[in-house]
Amino acid sequence: MKVSNLEATANPGGGRMEHVATFDAQVTDDILVCGMRLLRAPDGRFLSYAPTALGGRRSVTFSPETAAKITDAATRYFQEHVTANDISNRSAA
Repeated sequence: MKVSNLEATANPGGGRMEHVATFDAQVTDDILVCGMRLLRAPDGRFLSYAPTALGGRRSVTFSPETAAKITDAATRYFQEHVTANDISNRSAA
């Protein structure tokens, strides 16, 4: 599992789930999912969501085990690389 192109989100949105980053996930050597979203729940847990197609329907789904691995990898990357650079001072592009 490899996370790449992770970018912190300047506008976390107004919903209960805070959109903190967008990233790509290399799930296997043959499968790269672009445009994944990393969200933070009100209780502090991180969750990852696959990109959506027209109409808001998810374009890909994962087993619970694979989803957990994707979320763990994205969370580690986010915490180690993005927050280390203090994203709180970034302005919206």
